[in-house]
Amino acid sequence: MLFETDPVCKMQVLPDTAAAKYDYKSRTYYFCAARCMERFREDPQKFLSPTSEIRHPKSEFRHYTCPMHPEIHQLGPGSCPKCGMALEPEVASADEEENPELRDMSRRFWIAAVLTVPVLLAGMFEIAPFTQLLLATPVVLVAGWPLFQRGVASIVNRSTNMFTLIAMGTGAAYAYSVAAAFLHLPVYFEAASAITTLVLLGQVLELRARSKTGAAIKALLGLAPKTARLLSDDGSERDVPLDQVHIGDRLRVRPGEKVPVDGKVLEGHSSIDESMLSGEPIPVEKITGDRVIGGTINGTGTFVMRAERVGRDTLLSQIVEMVGQAQRSRAPIQRLADVVSSYFVPAVIASAVITFLVWFFAGPDPRLSNALLSAVAVLIIACPCALGLATPMSVMVAVGRSARVGILVRNAEALEVLEKIDTLVTDKTGTLTEGKPAIAKIVAVPRLTESDVLRLAASLERASEHPLAAAIVNAAASQKIELEEVRGFRTIPGKGLVGAIDGRAVAFGNLKLLEGLAVEPGDLRNQAEILRRNGRTIMFLAIDGKAAGLISVADPVKASALETLRELRKEGIHIVMLTGDNKTTADAVASKLGITDVHAEVLPQDKGEIVKEFQKQGRIVAMAGDGINDAPGLAQANVGIAMGSGTDVAMHSADITLVKNDLRGIIRARELSRATMKNIRQNLFLAFIYNTLGIPIAAGVLYPFFGVLLSPVIASAAMTLSSVSVILNALRLRK
Repeated sequence: MLFETDPVCKMQVLPDTAAAKYDYKSRTYYFCAARCMERFREDPQKFLSPTSEIRHPKSEFRHYTCPMHPEIHQLGPGSCPKCGMALEPEVASADEEENPELRDMSRRFWIAAVLTVPVLLAGMFEIAPFTQLLLATPVVLVAGWPLFQRGVASIVNRSTNMFTLIAMGTGAAYAYSVAAAFLHLPVYFEAASAITTLVLLGQVLELRARSKTGAAIKALLGLAPKTARLLSDDGSERDVPLDQVHIGDRLRVRPGEKVPVDGKVLEGHSSIDESMLSGEPIPVEKITGDRVIGGTINGTGTFVMRAERVGRDTLLSQIVEMVGQAQRSRAPIQRLADVVSSYFVPAVIASAVITFLVWFFAGPDPRLSNALLSAVAVLIIACPCALGLATPMSVMVAVGRSARVGILVRNAEALEVLEKIDTLVTDKTGTLTEGKPAIAKIVAVPRLTESDVLRLAASLERASEHPLAAAIVNAAASQKIELEEVRGFRTIPGKGLVGAIDGRAVAFGNLKLLEGLAVEPGDLRNQAEILRRNGRTIMFLAIDGKAAGLISVADPVKASALETLRELRKEGIHIVMLTGDNKTTADAVASKLGITDVHAEVLPQDKGEIVKEFQKQGRIVAMAGDGINDAPGLAQANVGIAMGSGTDVAMHSADITLVKNDLRGIIRARELSRATMKNIRQNLFLAFIYNTLGIPIAAGVLYPFFGVLLSPVIASAAMTLSSVSVILNALRLRK
């Protein structure tokens, strides 16, 4: 059995040896681990059978999409049937070669440029028309052939675009000149050639600029190391490719190396540069038990880690995927450009026809020549490329830029809405507070000791994902308390945990849990109230229906929270705290942060309803949270903002993720939103004003006053300049 390596994903594949003819040059495959792993897992035997229909040649198995029309996607490269732009791969590659279309367009441009110079000279010196025909034909019909292909495709697909106008303009000028050459009339081969050359130049400049929008993704992909140092059970070490690292593997990270995958430190300590995620240059100290992220750079220490997330599950891979999706998404403001464009091309064609008729029947001699040149100038100068590029270019650049500073944007709509928000609803634990709680005090009833309370509580919390659980379990571990086996374990959302330990019914949670179980807290209620006034979170323990003790947990307020909320209030944003914690504790934290609107003891399902109530009042709401219990609110809000240290559920429910877990990211995100929307409005203005002024001038409105008639060549240069100006303006967002 022969094995090959896919040229794009570099993963091992099986060649189609069962095919009647196997072409080793085209290298046809029927299995690729990168794209088809899910189907492989479902039925490996069927998937690997020689009769499998899963086949793809070379890199064409990759999905490509249009940056302006993300609903267009296909296997393999090509052109968008709606706008004619080259499709781009949905999944970027760090070592991707130069865009093949850029290479092709560059070659065509230089061929056209070299041949257009003698065409222009021949026109100036009135050299024989057939000589001009001989020189212009390769320019228009060979170098410019893709322009005609896209123009025809736009008509066939009933989606007229810039290539419709270009094909009609250059085609009309060339066809007329061919006929005129035989009829001994004036020819305009130089106009057709120059227009083709300038349009190809515009395509080259546009493709080069668009390639820069993917620089953020390629930079992120380049962060991942190629290999990892694997520790075997016998103590030996060896370097292995990154795709051979599995969950649970022990890996050694030496000074200066990149962390290969996401995991946890088992031995040693070091400082790690996490600036690629957070944007902050200060290294973060890591000791045993701390989590490390793949792609970050180790400092001077050496440590051993356990792999916990590999492949597409690593944070870096998820960031790359999220950035790619966001760059392909569409902002609502794009609808304006779409509506205008849908009517624009037919209106331009009608304008060109009217221009031709007016000049032909009412214009000065030579009427036919003036009519043709003016109509062609209208068609060329009015190309709506700049209008179509205005929004997607800004979105792609902004999303890439935000990823470099630790702000992950899931979709373009969030960028547009964020600048408009007037209400911020925020969770308490892990969002306003550090999310690293520690036990402050344990209280036990007379028949139990504090160790008993901690042992039973930690036994239940061991299976929980709540931020308080880690504090309780870690406290038990530090005291070397052996935990008990729990039977019948279940979680009561927003209240706590219940289960059976040594045949006794044990419950651990908030006061609502005790009330639901009809357990009277007794004297513990007063002690809990005193602790809450100091901002402590209280959890009660009940055994066999009787109160057995409580644990108070302290979670300090984030240093950045007060500064962030102060800045947001200056901008007129109303701050609301939502928490499942007790009202006394919530009020204590809120008073430190200057929050007056507090909703305490809120169940997870109620968070979404509270957000909805604010929306019914006409408010535009953003919500910040980090836990599973925040997911309903994050999904309901106009913009959901998840903390990077939170759960996957929260991050998947949110529109924006702050990787650094720093609330100041909200201010940065709003600045980015304002800058992006300003940039989009500037682009749309440039596109609209350009066409508003350009079409009348091309039609000859200045001729009666100044005797000026716009040449189609100048119109083509102006059209190219408009697109390039929009692209360059969008690229300013990178800085």
